[in-house]
Amino acid sequence: MAKEPQTPLDDELARREEEARPEPLEGELDEAAGLVEDDAAAPEEPTEVSDNPEADMLAAQVEELEQSLAEAKDQALRAAAEAQNVRRRAEQEAEKARKFALERFVKELLPVVDSLEKALEAMGEDASEAHREGVAMTLKMQHDVLAKFGVETVEPAGEPFDPQYHEAMAMVPNPELEPNSVMEVIQKGYLLNGRLVRPAMVVVSQAAG
Repeated sequence: MAKEPQTPLDDELARREEEARPEPLEGELDEAAGLVEDDAAAPEEPTEVSDNPEADMLAAQVEELEQSLAEAKDQALRAAAEAQNVRRRAEQEAEKARKFALERFVKELLPVVDSLEKALEAMGEDASEAHREGVAMTLKMQHDVLAKFGVETVEPAGEPFDPQYHEAMAMVPNPELEPNSVMEVIQKGYLLNGRLVRPAMVVVSQAAG
């Protein structure tokens, strides 16, 4: 179909329509152009969607099992340490019991040793040599047996008085000795494996008044 020729009236109407159309502002054109460029330049962010959910579940289970294993190891170490402490305490208690189980027996035996010592001291010139040797040998055997089981003698003549190991029976002025020195041992003391069984009974010097 042939296009009809435009009349002068049509040309006038087209011109007026073009003049009536509002022109865009320069800033609006720049902003619109910038938005178009940003939209074109900005890459689309990929959405993180796991393509293997079964593997993710297995990884979570492995992590949980590793944590449980670490906790079990920690509990095992604590239990082993506690068992070792209990065993050590039991060994120490057994050692103490072994060392001091004889304490009561030693206390009962000491008066016999005292009697033999006094008997040997009391023997005069009229006592036979065989008698003296017999008592001395018996006394030595007693001392040897006591020493074998950890019994030591406390005989502090001339030493400073020590209330932890000595029991003062009297205080006597003596200018020849330092004050609080042991002048005489009335009865020997004894230790069992370093622990006092019986204190030594002594006479202590004091300064002359």
